[in-house]
Amino acid sequence: MQKLLEEDIERRRKAAEVVQPPVQKLPEQKEEPQAKIEEKQEAPVKKKSNKLFPDSPLFKEWGGNLSEDEQREAQSLFDKYGYNVFLSDRLPLDRAIADTRDKRCLEKTYPKDLPSIGVVLIYLNEGLSILKRALRSIIDRTPKNLLKEIILVDDNSSNEDLKGDFDVYVKSLEQQNPGLRFTRVRHNEQRGLSYARASGWRAATADVVAILDAHIEVHEMWAEPLLTQIKGDRTVVTSPVFDKVNYDDLTVIRYEPAAHAFDWALWCMYESFSDDYYKLMDGSLPGKSPSVMGILVADRKYLGEIGVLDEGMKVYGGENVELGIRVWTCGGSIEVVPCSRIAHIERAHKPYMPDLSVAMRRNAMRVAEVWMDEYKHNVNLFWNLPFEVLHLWANYMFVDT
Repeated sequence: MQKLLEEDIERRRKAAEVVQPPVQKLPEQKEEPQAKIEEKQEAPVKKKSNKLFPDSPLFKEWGGNLSEDEQREAQSLFDKYGYNVFLSDRLPLDRAIADTRDKRCLEKTYPKDLPSIGVVLIYLNEGLSILKRALRSIIDRTPKNLLKEIILVDDNSSNEDLKGDFDVYVKSLEQQNPGLRFTRVRHNEQRGLSYARASGWRAATADVVAILDAHIEVHEMWAEPLLTQIKGDRTVVTSPVFDKVNYDDLTVIRYEPAAHAFDWALWCMYESFSDDYYKLMDGSLPGKSPSVMGILVADRKYLGEIGVLDEGMKVYGGENVELGIRVWTCGGSIEVVPCSRIAHIERAHKPYMPDLSVAMRRNAMRVAEVWMDEYKHNVNLFWNLPFEVLHLWANYMFVDT
């Protein structure tokens, strides 16, 4: 009986194997179509480019996603201009920048009858998009009833795009702003920063003249605080606070208000305001300053009364210190106005010439000789000039070459 039972079970098992074929293992490639679908849904991974300029300041923290061709273009432009024109060309001309003013500035009100302002932009082979953005910010962020004119002073630029292309852009601005006067001043040779600023002053007609670098963007309400100070005292020469614009990624970095001082090289430096200023515990108030960093806003006629600037200064350097000494010596004063802000690109290098040290030393010696009496020897010592060669430098300082 047991044997018959086992034979019956074995017969049923074999019958089941015929009716129900064995399960076969699915080949692994059955899962591959799903993987392919997922790959199509994801963005293609860009092959990482080699870093072609690992020692360049431009690529220290920026540009990791650029192709090799883009890196070459960006570096070439950086070598030429000293800031990131490759990026600037891809940013909106009317880009928004953060409001960096002290909160107390937002609560201030300004007189309705402020003097008119004319803006002078000095440029020499500036990046076209940088210059366009400066103009756009001035027009968009200065009240139309205050902005009378814009004067563009070209210190003999050689870049072709600052001729035809820039002329077309300025013409378009004139058509869009029929009530705004545009004046072009072109030097037939490079005369230097001080002479160019004086050229702009001579072309101005507004009550107040603002002499600015061309690689800037003005903030909202930049003009009203400066004009208010000048309306209260026409002998006050004012300066906004400069926010730093990084030369690589063009990000705006907020700077704290500070006085514009100088050392025995007659080179500008930031310094604290007086102790009395900080006792007021209000960082929105203007503070007295020995000098200006270069950007200045002043009563146009008063600036003429004190001789404007020393037009014998060459190329770059020292002209801002000269102005500071001139203003204070002639009975005026200089104020840094924290509620006025201008974003200013800090170049990695200057475009004027490869080595500025000779021009800077020459200008410093000229300022010392004209204004500093016996203290000029401190400047001589800083520049390490032996007494026996000072007469040679004296000739060079005052030769118009």
